[in-house]
Amino acid sequence: MNEPQSRRRFLSEVSKGTLLATIGPALAAEFGISSAFAGEAPALGFGDLEPLVCFMQETPVSKLQPALSAKLKSGVPLKRLVAAGVLANARTFGGEDYIGFHTLMALSPALKMSGAMPEAQQALPVFKVLYRNTNRIQENGGRGGEVLHPVAPGSGEVTSDQLHEAVKHRDVAGAEKLFVTLMQRDASAGLNALLNCVQDDTEVHRTVLPYRAWDLIGVVGREHATTLLRQSLRYCLNAESHRRPEWDAHAKTLTRLLDEHKLHGRDPGTRSMEDAVLEKLSVTLFNGTPEQAAGAVAAALAEGFDPHEIGEAISLAANQLVLRDHGRPPEWESQGKPTGSVHGDSVGVHASDSIHAWRNLAQASQGRNIFACLILGAWQIARDRGTRDFLEWEPVPSRRQVSLMTATDQAKLLAELEAMIRQNMQSHASAVVHRYGSLGLPEKAVFELLLRFAVSEDGALHAEKYYQTCRDEFHRTRPAFRWRHLTALARVTASEFGRPAPGQAEARELLGV
Repeated sequence: MNEPQSRRRFLSEVSKGTLLATIGPALAAEFGISSAFAGEAPALGFGDLEPLVCFMQETPVSKLQPALSAKLKSGVPLKRLVAAGVLANARTFGGEDYIGFHTLMALSPALKMSGAMPEAQQALPVFKVLYRNTNRIQENGGRGGEVLHPVAPGSGEVTSDQLHEAVKHRDVAGAEKLFVTLMQRDASAGLNALLNCVQDDTEVHRTVLPYRAWDLIGVVGREHATTLLRQSLRYCLNAESHRRPEWDAHAKTLTRLLDEHKLHGRDPGTRSMEDAVLEKLSVTLFNGTPEQAAGAVAAALAEGFDPHEIGEAISLAANQLVLRDHGRPPEWESQGKPTGSVHGDSVGVHASDSIHAWRNLAQASQGRNIFACLILGAWQIARDRGTRDFLEWEPVPSRRQVSLMTATDQAKLLAELEAMIRQNMQSHASAVVHRYGSLGLPEKAVFELLLRFAVSEDGALHAEKYYQTCRDEFHRTRPAFRWRHLTALARVTASEFGRPAPGQAEARELLGV
C-alpha cells in the first residue's frame, strides 16, 4: 500500500475513533459506524435492533429505568425492549456468567408475566429483569468484555456426532463453526444436535439454558436463533473442564435403556394414563434410585404412554421436593437466603425448573431426544433427591395445618394467604392454597396475588422462572393433581418475601403504579 493511502486510512481510523468516543457506540450503530478496528474481534451485530441492544449495554444503570420509561412512552413495545435485552445479554456473556445466564433465563418469563398484569403495571416485571441485566453487564465491563463474536459457517456435511466430539475435546472454535453450519441449514436439527451435548450432564443450568434460549426465539426472531443457542454450546464447552465419572455412568444407562426398550426409530405413543397409574409412576420416580427412575420412564415410553403424561408424572415428583424440603440448613445460608428458606437455588426449585425444561425440550426435539429428555429428567429428579431425608419428611401443608383451615369465603382465604406470605409462614401459606383448591375456587385470583410478589421480591434470581414454571405446570397437569404446583408456589413466595427487588421502587414511581 502506498504512503498516501496508508496516511488516509490512518487519519480515517483516528477520525472514526474520535467520533465514536464523542457520540458513543449506540448512536454510532444507528449511523452504521463500526467500532471494530484492526486487531480487534469484529462485533456481532443485530440489524435494526443494534442501537437498542447498545442502549441496554451502555446506559448507566442509574439512568436506565427513566430511559426505558421514555422509550415506552415513545411507542417502543415491551417485547422489543426484551428482545434487545436478550441480545445484549447473549453478546456480553455468551452463557458464561452465572448471574448473566440466570438473567437471560428470566427474560421470557418476565415478558409472559407482564401479559397477566393490569395494563398500568405490565412493564414492572420487564423493568425488573432489564435493570438486573444492564447492571450485570456493566459490572463486567460493558461492551469491552463481549464473549460472542461472528462465526462463519463451514461447508460440507456436519453431523451431531462431530459436534459432540468437538465439545468433548473443548475445541471452542471448531465446535462453534460446526454448530453455526448446522443452524444455518436447519435450526431444529441444530437444537437436536446440541441436545446430544447437553445430555452429557443432568445439571440444572445446563438443562434450563437451552430451553429458555429456544423459547426466546419467538421474542427476538428466528434470525437470531444461532446467537441464542450458542450460549448453551459454550456452557457445555466450559463444563468439560470438570467432567465427572457420573457423566459416563448416566450416559451408559441412557444408551442401555434406549436399546433395551427398542426406543430408537420409534414414534412417541399416545396411550393415556388413569390418575392412579400416573400417581404410582410419580411415586416410583420420587422413591427410586436414578437408575430405577430412568428405567421406569423408559418402560412407560416403551408401553406407548403419551410423553406428555409421563412428563406430568416427572413434574409431580419434582414438586414433592419443594413440598417436603425442610429448608436451607444453617451451613448453607447466604445473603438473601436464610436458614429454613426454600427460594432461590433450593433443590426443589432447581428440580422443578429442570423438569419443566426437559419436558419442553422433549416437545421441541426429534427422534431419540424425545425419549432421552424424559428419561434423563427422571434420572435427575432421583439424583437431586440424593441422600437427604426427603422420603421421611411430610409434605406441606401438614395434616394439622389442613385441619385448622376451615374458611370457605374466597376473599377471606386470599387475605389470609397474603398475611401468611408477609410473615414468611411457608407452611401456612401452603395450607391456605390447599384449602382454596379443595373448595374448587378459581385459581386466577391466587395466581394474581402470587404474581405481585414474584415481581416485587428479589427471589434470588429464580422468582420469574419458578413462577412461570408453576403456572405452566398447573395448566398442563390434570385437575386431580394440579393444585400441588400452586401450593408449592405459595410456599416459595412466602420464603422469598421481605427482600425487595433492586430498582422496583423506582420503576413503580416512574410508571405511576
